[in-house]
Amino acid sequence: MPDTLKTAPLPGDVPGVTFEIKKIYARDLSLEVPHAPDIFFAEWKPDTDLNMHNEARRLPNGEYDVALRVTVEASLGGKTAFVAEAQVSGVFAIAGLTTEELQHVLGSVCPGILYPYARELVSDLSVRAGFPQYILAPVNFDALYRRHREERDAAAGDGSGPSSD
Repeated sequence: MPDTLKTAPLPGDVPGVTFEIKKIYARDLSLEVPHAPDIFFAEWKPDTDLNMHNEARRLPNGEYDVALRVTVEASLGGKTAFVAEAQVSGVFAIAGLTTEELQHVLGSVCPGILYPYARELVSDLSVRAGFPQYILAPVNFDALYRRHREERDAAAGDGSGPSSD
């Protein structure tokens, strides 16, 4: 069975554009249950904090390694119940895109592909930690990418001087 998965064409595909998933893998997994076993006797109504971060780097062979890190901290009554972190990475062959299109694919499309894998790992970690299954909500990576770009553009245009508004 080949290691490369062919994907459906990207929206707006043109001849000469390549997008292939070469590999998806779990790069790092971490689980902490600092207050076990006492925390298991508390009523399970957790407060949760979710953090996500993605980054991409070009590999020497011209492919891209994209990593998505998802960290969930669940707490009960101010005590940490568990901290689960999953970093999932993928190697992608991408060619024929403009710089702006490439940034969008690396910042939105690739993390969107990796997210279900990270979501599954976090869910599995919560169960293996002895807690009910924790299911992450769907994420709109296009909206997150747009917001990140808008914030970056606003910060670049801001300067350190006073606003003219």
